[in-house]
Amino acid sequence: MTPESDEAVGEIDLATAGLRVLCRAESRAQERGGRLRVVTDSLRLHRLLRASGLWLRFPPLLGFPEFPEKA
Repeated sequence: MTPESDEAVGEIDLATAGLRVLCRAESRAQERGGRLRVVTDSLRLHRLLRASGLWLRFPPLLGFPEFPEKA
């Protein structure tokens, strides 16, 4: 997680890592008071999330969210 936000941002190749890693990462982020967001424009990943039933748990963003500037 970043100091400016409670969101974890990272890059993962689901073709090799699998959805289990994604679910575990989300659980760990939640344990620490944060959340995990999926950022992708990959139609393949969109189909994978829909087929696995994880579309609502990980609604994909098309771009990285803006983080507020540190005061």
